[in-house]
Amino acid sequence: MDWLYASLIGYFFGSIPTAWLICKIFYGINIFEHGSKNMGSTNVYRTVGGKAFAANLAIDVLKGMVPVLLSANLWPTHPQVIFAAAAFAMLGHTLSFWVKFKGGKGVATGLGVFIALSGYYALYALAVFLVVLLITRMVSVSSMVAAVSLPFFLWYGNVLGDYTIYITVFAALVALFVIIKHKSNIQRIIKGTESKLPLLAPKKTVSDDNEH
Repeated sequence: MDWLYASLIGYFFGSIPTAWLICKIFYGINIFEHGSKNMGSTNVYRTVGGKAFAANLAIDVLKGMVPVLLSANLWPTHPQVIFAAAAFAMLGHTLSFWVKFKGGKGVATGLGVFIALSGYYALYALAVFLVVLLITRMVSVSSMVAAVSLPFFLWYGNVLGDYTIYITVFAALVALFVIIKHKSNIQRIIKGTESKLPLLAPKKTVSDDNEH
């Protein structure tokens, strides 16, 4: 039953539709009707601006951190159960039952998951994300490269000792999941039509571009 409880905890926190709530409450819009029609932080940035983006990003990261840390306290001797909470937190973010099983692409929540699981190794992947973003200004490319880099950091760092192989495989599966979720972005990258992150975010929503 521990697996079930941990999974439910993960899904509950992960499924909170942060972007939808922020845009609906403070801007009076449905984020699924604007921009990329995606519930990710990048679409929030492009659609309603930097303040909403910052709030959304912070909460999405916490959606990954909280269930992992909570499960670690509830079942400290069962680390495999903690991975269940982590996996379902990401699943909840991408398939939230609150908004008809729609959601984001799992990057920010995944960052929160791995900050809780591996500490500063996740920050190494975040650094990779920022460097690639500065070079390409494409959030999609930065997200995929950062996700792929994380398993290598974890394996090299021998994270959690005897559980290194588990967390590394989990990170590799998450990287694959992130890549699959970016299928449409990959197609646009190949065509040379992928949108680049604007240096200045709009204050109000009107954009309907193809975005991350």
